[in-house]
Amino acid sequence: MPHVNLDEVVPEADATDPEGFRALMARVGGRLGATESGASLYVLPPGQSTAPYHYEYGEEEWLLVLTGRPTIRTPEGSAAHAPMDLVFFPKGPAGAHRVTNDTADEVRVLMWSTVGVPSASAYPDSGKIAVHTGVAGEDVMVRRTSAVDYWDGEAGAGD
Repeated sequence: MPHVNLDEVVPEADATDPEGFRALMARVGGRLGATESGASLYVLPPGQSTAPYHYEYGEEEWLLVLTGRPTIRTPEGSAAHAPMDLVFFPKGPAGAHRVTNDTADEVRVLMWSTVGVPSASAYPDSGKIAVHTGVAGEDVMVRRTSAVDYWDGEAGAGD
C-alpha cells in the first residue's frame, strides 16, 4: 500500500510567492496515486499564510493542524487553533478561509480536498474569480467587475 510519512516529506517554497504568503508546501496526494482528491503539507514560518482569503465553488477542503497554533479566518471571524484540531471548509462562501501563522513558532498543517476540473475559486477581499480548466494556458483570474454579457463579442448577436 502506498504511504507517505509527513515527517520525511520536504516541503518547498515557491520563489514567486510574495511576502506574507511564503509558506512551504509539498503535494502528497499524487505521490499516493490519488486522482479524485488531493493533499498538501504546508509549513508556515511566522507571519506567513497559505493563500489569500478564498473559497472553492466545486471542492470541499479539510485542514488538520499538525504542529503550532495557526489562525484561521472564516466568515465567522478569526480563531487560533491547536495541534490535532480538524477544520472543514464546505463548498461556496460558507467555506471561505485563510490560514496564517501569527505566532513566533513554525506551524504545520495538512490540507486535503476533493479535486474537480474544471473548478473555480473566489477571492472576496480582492474581488477576483479564478477558473481552473486543467488545460495549460486556459486558466484565468479575473476581477468580478470585468463581467460581460453572455452575448458580448458574438458575431450576429445584436449587430
